Amino acid sequence: ARLSVKNRLLNSAIARPLIAKMSAKQAAKKAAKKHYPAPYAIIDLWKEYTGSPALMYEKEARSIAELICGQTAQNLVKVFLLQDRMKSMGSEVDFAIDHVHVVGAGVMGGDIAAWCALKGIRVTLQDREAKYIAPAIKRAHKLFSKKLRKPHLVQAAMDRLMPDVDGGGIVNADVIIEAIFENLEAKQSLYATIEPRMKPGAVLATNTSSIKLEELCQTLARPERLIGLHFFNPVAQMQLVEVIHSEHTNRGEIDKGIAFARHIGRLPLPCKSAPGFVVNRILFPYMIEAMTIGLEGVPLAAIDNAAKSFGMFMGPVELADTVGLDVAYHVAQVFAREFGMQVPDKLKHMVDAKTLGRKSGEGFYKWKKGRAVKPSIPSDYEPDSKLVDRLMLPLINEAAACLREGLVTDSDLLDAGTIFGCGFAPFTAGPINYAKTRGIDNVTEALSELATRHGDRFTPDAHWQTLELPQENDT
Repeated sequence: ARLSVKNRLLNSAIARPLIAKMSAKQAAKKAAKKHYPAPYAIIDLWKEYTGSPALMYEKEARSIAELICGQTAQNLVKVFLLQDRMKSMGSEVDFAIDHVHVVGAGVMGGDIAAWCALKGIRVTLQDREAKYIAPAIKRAHKLFSKKLRKPHLVQAAMDRLMPDVDGGGIVNADVIIEAIFENLEAKQSLYATIEPRMKPGAVLATNTSSIKLEELCQTLARPERLIGLHFFNPVAQMQLVEVIHSEHTNRGEIDKGIAFARHIGRLPLPCKSAPGFVVNRILFPYMIEAMTIGLEGVPLAAIDNAAKSFGMFMGPVELADTVGLDVAYHVAQVFAREFGMQVPDKLKHMVDAKTLGRKSGEGFYKWKKGRAVKPSIPSDYEPDSKLVDRLMLPLINEAAACLREGLVTDSDLLDAGTIFGCGFAPFTAGPINYAKTRGIDNVTEALSELATRHGDRFTPDAHWQTLELPQENDT
């Protein structure tokens, strides 16, 4: 069939280079060529080869073969298999989940409740007064309208989400999730009112982001039943849920937590209770280092750009604002106490001034309509050639420490958790895989050089010495 006049013009030798340039520019908004070469290969093929179909097919076949054998494709296949592994978890567990009760209607608790209702579960949402639950119900309606669209489906989801000031839903709930503020005594006091009312076989879970389960379960009659179900903000977008166990937790409770995560369409990461668990443990050295670099005078937008040039979905400064500087400061205090991490005083001053990031409209950046307004980078700014390593290697080094301490069972799960929970560059297949690809010796040498320049916090973790041994398994 003959092409239309329009298509003949678009395919002309004059138009193709211009259209290819525009297409590459659009592709660059989604993915950098050095990280994801496939879209650019398609554009180049279309631009360069016309006329002979046989030649076009040959060039296309060669290009596909090169891409498939390339590092990016191999890593993305690995990520797909890791995701598949996480999706298969909990499939053998016989645990019916009809009713979830959430205590705490703040941003996290309210959004967890809304997500569960969206996924077809009956949910009761408890807080001190109805006025604290109302904003969560409003956010839930917005989520349902966006995801479900049809009014009768939206209404059905709203009917599944029930305010419950008195906590009457506790007695019938299959899963009870505590999502109140980060205070050990407050949580323990709440458990004392919940535990006696729970039905046999129900799961008691906490969404704590920093408190060890060994401390939380001390006042429980049955400490073996407490697990952590640590969701990430925003709940509707973040795929990962850390399923946390203490030294007391029954295996059956862990399996139920994994099954629950899968039931609501989330990827479970089983991990041991420890300060910051896995995702926050890995993220915070990276975020604190970004703040430290900023205090040295490096433009904040340049710091974020450096992280994004590595392949991160979001820069560390913008991430801190998104998480909330009050939350970041609380977790940072835990890290300071447990690991001796130095927390910049500026973070405390900003929290005291109620400049908390996105939620307050101003943090490190000003925020308008949910987006960070970043100042332009001065034209005379010259980035340090080691800036990307200074940002990323603390994160990668902390990942090795998590393996050494056995927080997860293997490096593949840790890589998957870092990709789906931290937004770590997917094309690398995770921090440990990145280190192996780059070369363990190269990574440890770079860390040692940074330690000489900037301090002991960059000292290579001892676990790097074991990562090249044969027993390290790959998916």
